[in-house]
Amino acid sequence: MALNTIFSFLLPKESKFFPLISEVGAVIDKASKLLIEFIKSDREHMEEFYARIKNCEKDADKLTDTIFEELNNTFITPFDREDIQLLSETLDDVIDSINSCSKRVLIFQPKNIPAELVKMCEIISTSCGVIKSAVEELKNIKKNAGKVQDYCSRLHELERDGDDLYEEYIKQLFETERNGIEILKLKGIIQDLERTTDITHSVGKIIKTIIVKYA
Repeated sequence: MALNTIFSFLLPKESKFFPLISEVGAVIDKASKLLIEFIKSDREHMEEFYARIKNCEKDADKLTDTIFEELNNTFITPFDREDIQLLSETLDDVIDSINSCSKRVLIFQPKNIPAELVKMCEIISTSCGVIKSAVEELKNIKKNAGKVQDYCSRLHELERDGDDLYEEYIKQLFETERNGIEILKLKGIIQDLERTTDITHSVGKIIKTIIVKYA
């Protein structure tokens, strides 16, 4: 093997990982926007939006698999392998959760979609937009650590907004809904959506760990 080839192999392969992670962030953002369209649509079109969300999940799975393959084949990585793996897994968890939320709505078929469910989907979509911006800045983390830190703080704020909305809605649901089956349906859906905001916050915590190590 030529010396320059060996040297190239030993160099950090930042050009591999940052675009892949950014692409996952973009797919998550796309899926979260589809989630809003899904929750606002009539039943006739929900299946269509769900299929598009499912396709996003498949795309994210392929990208995540590629990241893991690159981790196995790359001698030096821009961040610790464990951090790249954990970040990639958690990003994948976000889109898996978005898919799960939409699937639950389709299966449960609640009689009505309350405004609070739409609002929670909007919080998720805003969070995913922040994630997209945050992972795009990872390649510049030494220069833009403060900016990335702000994105992480924003994810924490949005997660708290989701918690507050969840608590208020559950209280209202038990006070106003008289149909026990509808209570179970809506409670299950809002729990899944709130859990998704928790996962987006987890992405922020992982990125904060990377900031501490490398910024």
